[in-house]
Amino acid sequence: MQNRKVWGYLGLAARAGKAVSGSFCVERSVRRRRAKLVIVSQEASENTKKTFRDLCTYYKVPLYIFGTSDELGKTLGKEFRMLAAIEDEGLAKAAAGQLEQEPNIGGSKYGE
Repeated sequence: MQNRKVWGYLGLAARAGKAVSGSFCVERSVRRRRAKLVIVSQEASENTKKTFRDLCTYYKVPLYIFGTSDELGKTLGKEFRMLAAIEDEGLAKAAAGQLEQEPNIGGSKYGE
């Protein structure tokens, strides 16, 4: 049930123009301090996970490893995606709250 809510919040952010996807765009959003939450697909390479874990730790952005690349892409209305960032504070908090309730979700606040 929580999974649908997380995808719902990400979908709302995408429709509102407050979500970005793809390695370059997510990195730029984090560095410009616009990203409030980063989601990395479980299918992403270990190098990608480490890179964004380190980046999010440095910039203090919550990072979660969640879902498949196909689910992430469909939610954003695109093809498969490995990374997404929510740039809206309220939607990011709501999604993070749902992700925190899931016991098998990888990741935590600030990528630690």
